[in-house]
Amino acid sequence: MRAVTWQGKRDVRVEEVPDPRIEEPTDAIVRITSTAICGSDLHLYEVLGPYLKPGDVLGHEPIGVVEEVGPGVTRIKPGDRVVVPFNIACGSCWMCQRQLYAQCETTQVTAEGKGAALFGYTSLYGAVPGGQAEYLRVPYAEFGPVKVPDDGPDERWLYLSDILPTAWQAVKYADTGRGGTLAVFGLGPVGQFCARVGRHLGAERVIGLDLVPERLAMARRHGVEVLDVSQLDDVPGTLIDLVDGRGPDAVIDAVGMEAHGAPLGKAAQTVAGLLPDKLAQPMIDKIGVDRLVVLKAAMKAVRRGGTVSVSGVYGGEVDPLPLMEMFDRGIQLRMGQCHVRRWTDEIIPLLADDADPLGVADLRTHRLPLAAAPQAYEMFQRKEDGCVKVVLAP
Repeated sequence: MRAVTWQGKRDVRVEEVPDPRIEEPTDAIVRITSTAICGSDLHLYEVLGPYLKPGDVLGHEPIGVVEEVGPGVTRIKPGDRVVVPFNIACGSCWMCQRQLYAQCETTQVTAEGKGAALFGYTSLYGAVPGGQAEYLRVPYAEFGPVKVPDDGPDERWLYLSDILPTAWQAVKYADTGRGGTLAVFGLGPVGQFCARVGRHLGAERVIGLDLVPERLAMARRHGVEVLDVSQLDDVPGTLIDLVDGRGPDAVIDAVGMEAHGAPLGKAAQTVAGLLPDKLAQPMIDKIGVDRLVVLKAAMKAVRRGGTVSVSGVYGGEVDPLPLMEMFDRGIQLRMGQCHVRRWTDEIIPLLADDADPLGVADLRTHRLPLAAAPQAYEMFQRKEDGCVKVVLAP
């Protein structure tokens, strides 16, 4: 089959790889009909390369049709249309019983000290072949795949794999409250959904911050107040002034480790990326740093006693945080990989609504064949051609 493979920094290629097969009784094989490029895939494209090896199959946002199931799978059958969550969970361990699926104890990558295994996301998370491919082997298919209706375009349901539940969790963690104000740093795909979900769940004001004109325009179409950070000298101060001199009740960081405007963090990531993998891996694992400009701005902008919810991916181990200020201002901080299946039952009725209350039809800007993946990655990273979200068709 054809699949998108990692070959080196900023080097992905579509190659022929072996077809997946049933290996365990609870496996399923899914024929992929659409698969998206996620913002966190760009971390693999740039920063986290030392944890990949040439030929690794990327991708963790797939939808498709079940082709085959193992003898232990009865919940889905061949012909069913399913979305595959990005994290792999058994559904029955101690963590899963508490709906902490991203910490599943059955699939935890304990050798690396990490949580549940993920599709297409480095040796840190199990080196499981990903979904930017024609076919995908899905472990623990008796629990993981989300069965969705046969009608409607793939994009109506595709985002259940990652970015929509991720945004939903970020807003739930933010706990803005009805009538409150939510600020969202970063209006990429997750940030777009954070803003829309925030409005849907009752925030009176949602303020989105970015510097890409197409992202700002998209958020504005959905009733979000927008701020172009490239035009602001003091982002936290501006937010505080805009919201009663106190600041927003909650702030979501939907950017993560590769934020703009952090030259020292970028330099450290660049140096690590130039080292041989055997040197870079322990450096990242023990003394890695992130670009913290957005996270620090979020902490300074949120009102006293407010909440900062982090959905952007971070990977640093020695990141300096303003703990005195955080403590003095009573800031709550919530974060983590999304527990996808915890939220899907709440979201599905909204996707089934033809009124499209979350605006899922207005996110994908580019649909391209799988063969165009190298160009799509480059375009997405550079934010060219108005690119907000890319969906690939195997």
